[in-house]
Amino acid sequence: MTIENDPHIMAMLHAHTKGLEKGDPISAPIVSTAKYFLPGAPDTPYVYGRDINPTVEITEAALGALEQARTVAFPTGMAAITAALMSTVKSGDRIVVPSDGYFVTRALLEETPIGLALHVETLATTQFETADLSQYDVVWLETPSNPGLDLCDIGAVAAKLKGTETLLVVDNTTLTPLLQRPLDLGADLVVASDTKAMSGHSDVLFGHIATRDIVLFDKARRWRKLCGSVAGPWEAFLVHRGMMTLELRMARMCSNARALTGLFGRHTAIEAMTYPDIGFVIGLTFSSQDKAEAFINDCSAIFPATSFGGIHTSAERRARWGDNVSEAYVRLSVGCEPEAELLHSIGATLNDF
Repeated sequence: MTIENDPHIMAMLHAHTKGLEKGDPISAPIVSTAKYFLPGAPDTPYVYGRDINPTVEITEAALGALEQARTVAFPTGMAAITAALMSTVKSGDRIVVPSDGYFVTRALLEETPIGLALHVETLATTQFETADLSQYDVVWLETPSNPGLDLCDIGAVAAKLKGTETLLVVDNTTLTPLLQRPLDLGADLVVASDTKAMSGHSDVLFGHIATRDIVLFDKARRWRKLCGSVAGPWEAFLVHRGMMTLELRMARMCSNARALTGLFGRHTAIEAMTYPDIGFVIGLTFSSQDKAEAFINDCSAIFPATSFGGIHTSAERRARWGDNVSEAYVRLSVGCEPEAELLHSIGATLNDF
């Protein structure tokens, strides 16, 4: 299945508009309110801004149509990750997370009270398929891993856990549901930072949880209400707007990435390249830290910045944050620029080395 033939894109695009009546706005209205008109008995879902917001609901509906699952929106990806943990684990649970995945997830478990009552262990992403996971209450995957882009077969891990009470959670930020569908592969819960490719314009923070388990869904919504980790209506509007061009952006980003891998694969300035044959993120290893920095800073087509998934091609040397990668490793997030000009600019920079 290609991006263009994903049957859920149409459902996402029309999740809001299919229910419109004559004269209704086509764009998602921004409902900015903390209070609702509430005389008498509170026999309506709209009682307080911390519980629910119509604009957020519209974005959740679009996310749900794409995931084919119930979704809960959060103000950031880390808020979604926190909610996925706090709404599912209990004191004494054993959890295993990737040693080479997003470092803030590990920091959350190591540096905050969340991890104090848990038995937390780590495995490299490539070890999850062969490891004995039966001892864990929660198995947390991130594939491709961030930033190293190592892979793990979600379906194989889910098959190992089938029939057990172990919860399988997958961080699907890097690929989005257009390129990888963890719930279809057997995951119980998906988390994602929609700050990245889902919104696509690098102008909003957002995250979501998706699940087909009503109990897990209710727990996540309850957690959001109690802790106050509610997404704002303006942010929800921006994410919804970005999602309307998700297919187009992803198709261009992935096409540009594939074209660049051809350039990188034959260029002597690149010592190693990591690309999982899908997506828009490429790992590049240069001969030195200085060359890695020069590649990022000297190329006019590259925006030096953290994060990924935006319309602009961006890059960063991930070791500066303490990630367990080479000092000369660069995570390149390929954007939506015209392919020929992008290849020319990056190729010219490499030729100067």
